[in-house]
Amino acid sequence: MTLSPDSGWARCTPDGLLRLGSETWRCALGRGGIRADKQEGDGATPVGRLPLRRILWRADRGPKPVALVPVEPLAPEDGWCDDPIHPDYNRRIRLPHPARHEVLWREDGLYDIIGVLGWNDTPVIRHRGSAIFLHLAWPDLAPTEGCIALPEGALRALLPQLRGIEVMATI
Repeated sequence: MTLSPDSGWARCTPDGLLRLGSETWRCALGRGGIRADKQEGDGATPVGRLPLRRILWRADRGPKPVALVPVEPLAPEDGWCDDPIHPDYNRRIRLPHPARHEVLWREDGLYDIIGVLGWNDTPVIRHRGSAIFLHLAWPDLAPTEGCIALPEGALRALLPQLRGIEVMATI
């Protein structure tokens, strides 16, 4: 499928490049590579078309991102359930929560801006992977746990035109 530059769909390839229109950014991908058979805990970034559902951000750490999708502030009690046997699996939750989960209000800054990507959410399938986000990267672009990560300047430049990301299995 050919994506027109104005479609709002970026392409991400296994060489760690994310492209939208004439722009190209280096990004971090999952430590487990890119996989078509994504499973919970494998550290892989899933192959496929991942629509951008919404943006979450820490209002205490920077200006509200400009985006084509809804932008919502994070709160200290926000989390994401990554426990495949719990009914809240792959959903935003309020903490404290009895199931295994990620804390979204992080001190390290990686989740100061989170793009929630549509992976395993319609419907949710147990063990198929959770919490696949577009978020801020470490300065050295170290691998993620399966997300796509960009430096803050690149992420803020991308969001106003982004509708989703097509993660490609090959270059």
